[in-house]
Amino acid sequence: MDIQGCSTIVTGGASGLGEATTRRFVQAGAKVVIADMNADKGESLAKELGDGCAFVKTNVADEAEVSLAIARATELGSLRAAVNCAGIGWAQRTVNRDGLPHDLGIFQKVIEVNLIGTFNVLRLCAAAMAKNEPQADGEKGVVINTASIAAFDGQIGQIAYAASKAGVAGMTLPAARDLSKAGVRVLTIAPGTFDTPMLGQLPEEQRQALAAGIPFPAKLGDPAEYAMLALHMVDNPYLNGETVRLDGALRMPPK
Repeated sequence: MDIQGCSTIVTGGASGLGEATTRRFVQAGAKVVIADMNADKGESLAKELGDGCAFVKTNVADEAEVSLAIARATELGSLRAAVNCAGIGWAQRTVNRDGLPHDLGIFQKVIEVNLIGTFNVLRLCAAAMAKNEPQADGEKGVVINTASIAAFDGQIGQIAYAASKAGVAGMTLPAARDLSKAGVRVLTIAPGTFDTPMLGQLPEEQRQALAAGIPFPAKLGDPAEYAMLALHMVDNPYLNGETVRLDGALRMPPK
């Protein structure tokens, strides 16, 4: 998929993996709509990156707000790519040490943002992309979702997060098959332990311990490395229906 001069949407595009992807895609010549809840960061990044970037405050689980982001993207150019980076995490056991069950409302919220929100963006962006004129190889667009290695190696306390990310991974192949006639590819990245703002809150000793547990390279993932893979997925027309682990060969222990 050639995105030079085309528009893209990056959810959660104002920080972490999303910010790195926004920057990478703008450098590649794409127009990017940052769809994020954080207006301060989103507007600041859009201003920094100039005319090739716009911000739309977006709750990914809200159909109307995602539709507004898509409308803004189509004003910038033909919508050819979307990268779903928006997500939240939560740590709580199914039943805690005091015998209390996991908060159902929190479980539902994690599923709403990470899984339903991802599907909402996928379905609406794919519908818009299906209206595009095909490029030379018949392709009309590509949607890249973000799962996690927790989808496969969920740790103690990750029941909500792991379930939501397993759902994202599970959608990948059927979505790609559903959209094959529309000329839209669907892919998923499952990151390992990345140096994002969430991990930035940990003490340096804990960060170093996390990095030391990664086989090779023994370091936290750089969000720029996620963005590199996302752009390669856009560029490579034969990648479709696959979830790719990006984790330095890490397999998470139970805790």
